[in-house]
Amino acid sequence: MEIKEIELDQNTITEKDIITDKVGIMDIKAELNNNMECDIEMQVVNQKNIEKRILFYWSKIYSKTIKEGNGYGALKKSVVILIADFEFDRFKSIQKYLTKWKIREEDYPKIVLTDVLEIYIIELPKYSKYAVDEKIESLNLWVKFIKNPEVVIMINKNDSKTVKETKKAINKAKKKLEELSNNEHERYLAELREKYTRDQYEIQAYGYDKGVEEGKIEGRKEGKLEGIIEGRKEKSIEIAKSLLTQNIDMEVIIKCTGLTKEEINEIRKK
Repeated sequence: MEIKEIELDQNTITEKDIITDKVGIMDIKAELNNNMECDIEMQVVNQKNIEKRILFYWSKIYSKTIKEGNGYGALKKSVVILIADFEFDRFKSIQKYLTKWKIREEDYPKIVLTDVLEIYIIELPKYSKYAVDEKIESLNLWVKFIKNPEVVIMINKNDSKTVKETKKAINKAKKKLEELSNNEHERYLAELREKYTRDQYEIQAYGYDKGVEEGKIEGRKEGKLEGIIEGRKEKSIEIAKSLLTQNIDMEVIIKCTGLTKEEINEIRKK
C-alpha cells in the first residue's frame, strides 16, 4: 500500500479557531493507491463523545467519495486514524497501543458487514508499554517521532527496505516541521494552541480535585458533585479574565469557558 497523494488543510488557522476547538480536525487527508481515502486526526485533550466524533468524521469522508450521478458502487473505502495523547477509559484492558475497528456481526465476530469502514486508534501513552511488536516496526518509528519530534532517526545498513523508507519519510517530515517552526506566525499559533490545551487540562484536573476535596468534607456524593462544578466554574472565570485582557471575541470566550454572556460582562466590570 502506497500513498498516492497527501492534502493538507490549506485554510488559514486563526486564534479563534484554536480556542473554539476547530483545529485538529481532519488534519491530513491522504489518497492511497488502492483507491482508499484516509484522514488522520490528532487529539490532545480527552473530550466528550470522541467515539461519536470519529464516526462523524468518517461519514463525511465516505460521503464525499461519490460524485453526483454515480451509483453507490462508486463509494470508496474510507479510513480514519485517530492519534490520541490519552488513554480511552473503555480500552484500559486492551494491551496494545494500536486498535483497529470495523462493523462486525455480534454473534459471529469474524464476519464483517463491509470493509469500506476502518477506524484506527493510536493511544500514545500506551506506546512505551506495548511497542515491542516487530511486525509494526515502521509504525513504532512514526509514533516515536510523534511523541518526540527531536528524536534522531538513523538509517542502518541492516534495516529492511520498508524500515529504510519509513526512516527517510520521518526525516523528511522532521525537516518540514523545522521549517514550520521557523515561521513566526506558525510558531505563535502553536504556542497559543499549547496554552489552550494546557488550560483544558487544568479545567479538568482542578474541577476533579476540588470535587474530591468537597466530597470528603461533605461526606456524600452531592458534595463531591457540587465541588466539581464549583471548581470548574472558578477555573472558567480565571480563563475568561485572561481572554478578556487579550480582547478575545465574546462568542469565543463563551465557547471556551461555558460561561454566559451576562457572567462574562460581570467579570469585565470587576
